[in-house]
Amino acid sequence: MAAGRGWRRRALRLLTAGGGVLLTRFPFWHCFSGLLLCAERADGRRKPDIPVPYLYVDMGVAVLCASFMSFGVKRRWFALGAALQLAVATYAAHVGGHVHYSDWLKVRMYSRTIAIIGGFLILASGAGELYRQKPRSRSLQSTGQVFLGIYLICQAYSLQHSKEDRLAYLNHLLGGELALQLLFILYGLLALAFLSGYYVRAAAQVLAVLLPLAILLIDGNIGYWHDSRRVEFWNQMKLIGQNVGIFGAVVILATDG
Repeated sequence: MAAGRGWRRRALRLLTAGGGVLLTRFPFWHCFSGLLLCAERADGRRKPDIPVPYLYVDMGVAVLCASFMSFGVKRRWFALGAALQLAVATYAAHVGGHVHYSDWLKVRMYSRTIAIIGGFLILASGAGELYRQKPRSRSLQSTGQVFLGIYLICQAYSLQHSKEDRLAYLNHLLGGELALQLLFILYGLLALAFLSGYYVRAAAQVLAVLLPLAILLIDGNIGYWHDSRRVEFWNQMKLIGQNVGIFGAVVILATDG
């Protein structure tokens, strides 16, 4: 019995550490895919979301925060810095208006950015620390959970009002429209759990099962998004990376919530 509990504890700690790795390394992928997206747009003589001088500063801050988080140096502070950096970059890109996206694509992009910011806030609260020396900040964790709830609301909204997202799911769901409506209800229930703060760990465990399937089957359908829906290749790769980072945050909540 004691051996079984010890094995379970070690498995949970391993999963928690894995979730932290995915989340703390996300800014590296964000910068890498962002640079390649700029190169892709340069071929078509299109501008990046943020003007080039500021883009380099933004990426430098992101790499700095990711490096310190990865090494566990002042992890909470640099997680807050990463959340702030991503929020400022997203605001600057939105206000700049250099690139115009379809409404359904804006929902996909901004909702995932909000969720990643929420993930960094959860990390900044002290969740996911294997050897916690300071008490966890419940206010930061609750705020991060609310951001994840907003992301799930956007997911549910897209299943009802975005024909692009609906078709992407219908191509893989057994049961067609009925299964899609059940998934819509499930996303709504999960969002309610994160927003209310009740059954968060159970909701995170369910979402930790759903997200890998969505990443592989929905986001990973590059032919559909790039060829049929004209989403830039490296923009889609950035969206995939965001969902992987969100998965890391969800794993932390599911194992150390």
